[in-house]
Order: sequence, then C-alpha cells, then structure tokens
Amino acid sequence: MAELESLTSPEMLITAFAGFRSLPLPVAQLSLAAVLQCGQSFRWDTYPLYSGQTSPHDTSTPTHEYRLCLRDRVVCLRQSPDTLWYRSVFPVTSPINVAEEREVETLAWIKDYFQLHIDLDDLYDQWGKRDPVFQTVKQRFAGIRMLRQDPFENLMSFICSSNNNIARITKMVKALCQHYSPPLVTIPPPAMIDGSCPTAVPLPCVYYPFPSPSSLASPEVSQHLRSLGFGYRAEFVQRTAQMLVEAHSHAAVSEDVQEPAEKFLISLRQRSTLEAREELLNFVGVGRKVADCVLLMSLDKREVIPVDTHVQQIAAKHYGLRAPAGKTNMTPKLYDEISNKMTAIWGDYAGWAHSVLFTSDLRAFASYGLPSPSPSPSKERNKVAQSGAQMPTAPDIPSPSPANRMKRRKSDQATTTLAGESHTTNAATVAAEVETVEELTMADRIKRRRRSCRTIVVSEACQNNP
Repeated sequence: MAELESLTSPEMLITAFAGFRSLPLPVAQLSLAAVLQCGQSFRWDTYPLYSGQTSPHDTSTPTHEYRLCLRDRVVCLRQSPDTLWYRSVFPVTSPINVAEEREVETLAWIKDYFQLHIDLDDLYDQWGKRDPVFQTVKQRFAGIRMLRQDPFENLMSFICSSNNNIARITKMVKALCQHYSPPLVTIPPPAMIDGSCPTAVPLPCVYYPFPSPSSLASPEVSQHLRSLGFGYRAEFVQRTAQMLVEAHSHAAVSEDVQEPAEKFLISLRQRSTLEAREELLNFVGVGRKVADCVLLMSLDKREVIPVDTHVQQIAAKHYGLRAPAGKTNMTPKLYDEISNKMTAIWGDYAGWAHSVLFTSDLRAFASYGLPSPSPSPSKERNKVAQSGAQMPTAPDIPSPSPANRMKRRKSDQATTTLAGESHTTNAATVAAEVETVEELTMADRIKRRRRSCRTIVVSEACQNNP
C-alpha cells in the first residue's frame, strides 16, 4: 500500500475531481461495484458519471458515484483502478478548519465500514489454497469484502429480507428512511454537479438517515408499514424496535447521538458468537439465518455463514452437501452441517469467503468481470440512476420457460425460411403471432397457425420461383 501512495499526488487527484479526496486503494482490495450491490447493504444510491472527454471503454477514471446518508452527512464515493475517492456533504457549510476535521472523520468511517485494515489479497490467497472451487472465482470476483454496518440498520434490513428479493428489500428500507426519519440534505446528482451532461435535467436527490429504534417502536407503525407494502414484516419491524426500546429505555437524546438500544446492539460485538446469536434470536422476525447475517455483517463474527436456499444450492453443487432424500426445506441439522463444512474449509474468515461465492452465483453478476464490447451499465440502468432513483442491485431476472424457448425457436425458424426484405417482414409477423399465442383462445390459435403456415408456404413458393 505504501508503494501506491507514492505513485499518486494527492493535490493532482483532488484537482481532477473537485471536492474529492483520494485514498490509494486497488480494486483487488475493494470493489464498490460488487460490494455495494451484492445484498449486504440496501441504502447506497448509484449514479453513472458522464464525460464527453473519455471513451466509454476507458477504465482509468471512475464510472460511477455511490452515496450513503449517515446520521449527520452524506458520504460520496468514486473509484478508479488504484484509488478510492471520497467526500462528505453536510446540511450546513462549515468553516475550513471544521470541514477538515469532518473529512478526517469521514475517512475514519470509510476505513471502519469497509474494514480496510484487513488484507483481502492475503485472504483470497489462503482461500484459493484451501479450496479449488474458490480458486476458480478469485480473479474474476476480486475485491469482495464484508461491510461493518450499523447493527440496528442491519437488523431491520434483514428482518425485511424474509422471503424477499434485493430490489424489494431496497424499496422497503428506503421507505423506512423516508417515512420515519427527517430529510438531512438535498443534493443534485453528479451529472448536474460536474456539468458533464448538459442536456440532462436530473432531479435533485433528498437524503434521509436510517431511523432510530424509538421512531419505529410505536404500535401505529405496524399498520402504516403494512399500507406501504411490508406485509407481515411490518409487525416484525415494529415489535423488534419496541422490544429494544422497552428493554433499554429511551433517553431524550439529540438526533446525532445513539440511543441506548443502538448501544446495546453494538455491545454484542464484545460477546461470543453464541451469546450474541441468542440475544438476536429473542427478537420478533429473527430466525437463525437473519441472526447470522447480523452477526457477520455488523457484529464482527467473521466466521459465521448465513445459510439460506441459495447457499444450500452452492453447498450441494460444489461441496456435495445435499438435503436428505424427500426433504426440500432447510433443517437445523442441515444448516449446521453446511455451516460447519464451509467453516472447516475456509477458516476464521469463512463468512467473508462465503460472500464471494454467494456473489459469483447471483444471476445479476452473470457477466460481472467478463470482457464486454458494450459499455456497462446498460442504457436502461443509466436512465434509472440519472433520475435519482435507486438502481436495482440484483434484479430477480426469470429464466425463460421451456415453452417460451420453443416459441423463440419456432420464430427463428420462420425467419430463416423467408428470403428478401418483404419476406423478412412476413417472418416478423409470424414471430409476433407465435409470441402472443398464449393469450389467444383455442379457436384463435388454430386460425393463427393456419395463417402462419400459409404465409410460410407462399414465401417458400416465392423463393423457389423468383
């Protein structure tokens, strides 16, 4: 790391991105694109950076900005291959000397949140030597490390994760912030700040901190959350917050000071894994998997492996750990077997290693780290981010069913049998009819098939008799 620091002039870097400070850090130690979108945290906003000066394939400059609202500031991050850029935005502009102190605080938060004191390269080497499966993914999925999150936010987020997907969890977590926490600051998106996309008219973004336990503890919160689409999780969120507040009281504190309930959760970092897990399992809506997510992602229990259906599939696919014949549900015994097996393979940081394999197996990361002729992210994702909305971190993209694949195959065959420009148009019509056949009645289907056959026969006749 010392060599990297000597390669870059801080003054030059700050000039390159006004307001940002630099921290020499290779992507192999931290990949924001992976870590902030793989289902650990759900409040980071992602914005593409526009520039008419660089090629869309240029990887030497940052391509995205990531933002997170803390209790007293918004942290903005950018990343190039060897540098992490950061800056803070506050509700009120401070004198220069105070601003300097606050940036020092921000840097300390970054180092703690991303646990940068841990050498990820060294861990990857260890895991690769221990596990041939990990060796196959370590290069492509470099830079994936565990976050050290606020325990209360982490707990509430994973209570919302029950039978859910990342996009919907993100929506719920942001709803908690918008409805139960006052807005902190409004900031234009990067395109407006940089002036690098003059034709765009991006909306300013309002940032909300995560709410405190006391703000979610009132009985009426449950009904309101149900109206926001939380379902049965609404009661879990409210009752857990209520349990925390009642057990640890609620002193009248200012908005930028932790409540006693929050301090209690942080204190679990000093307890053993078993003790901390037992405390978490007392809360409503917290089972073994949710408790283990909190242990790993905010309570420093790096050996813990949260096991869900997805991890169970990885264990069966790569490590021969399968459920007993005829049983599909996760059992406590199978949970322990998978967790113990993977911990034995990966060691003290087994939870970190598991996160790399978990990410590599997500469909949203199917093309991650692979060379692509087109710029990334796609135009559709750019539009979403430009508007100030949260980009889907890991959308649940359904695989085509066998019936749909058969329809596409028929459509392709119809297109190839037709020659000439006019015939291609007819083939497109046939394809459209085939794709919509599911929505038709049986009589309509028969009529459509007859018309399709006549079209193909006529086209073949035209092809044979030019």
